[in-house]
Amino acid sequence: MTIYYSLTFLLLAAEMATFCLLVSPLPFTVRRKLFHFLSESPIVAKVAYGLKISFIFVGILFLDALQRMFRVTAETEMAKTGGQGTHDARTDFAARKFYAQRNTYLTGFCLFLSLVLTRTFSIILDLIHTQEEYAKLKKVVGAGAKGDQSKQIEELKKKLAASEAKDRDFANLKKQAAQQAAEVDRLVGRHNEATGAVSDKKLD
Repeated sequence: MTIYYSLTFLLLAAEMATFCLLVSPLPFTVRRKLFHFLSESPIVAKVAYGLKISFIFVGILFLDALQRMFRVTAETEMAKTGGQGTHDARTDFAARKFYAQRNTYLTGFCLFLSLVLTRTFSIILDLIHTQEEYAKLKKVVGAGAKGDQSKQIEELKKKLAASEAKDRDFANLKKQAAQQAAEVDRLVGRHNEATGAVSDKKLD
């Protein structure tokens, strides 16, 4: 395996390790700090820029490996149909076909996994932002609900105090009315007694 395909294999292994790290069941706090670091760090941004350039070269290698695979496959089919070549030639065709297919699969999987990693990272980052917004909204709603409850409690206390004041006023008014009624009855009784005494004197 040549040096650039060896580097492609190392890149593929690094992508697989990164993918396992992204989808691993980490705690929410650790996952949030990790993704904020990956999305905001300038060092990671420079590394990502370098990886984008390397993926361009991997794409060129993929096209070259695909072209070689088709050419070797066509040569192998021509050799089979023509019946040309010895056992060593057929073995050489098989080895060339195997290497071409290996390089095609290697570079193809590397490009495909890069797309999967990019999409997975963006989805998880959006999910973390959504969870953060949900937590903030939940706190705001909870504080608002507590504020509304305190306002309702204050209003109920005011209504209760007003009702109690009305009850006290009504009790005082009732007491005054009873006192006035008793005073009226007393005066009426005295008046009746005085009137009755005058009538008796006139009769005598």
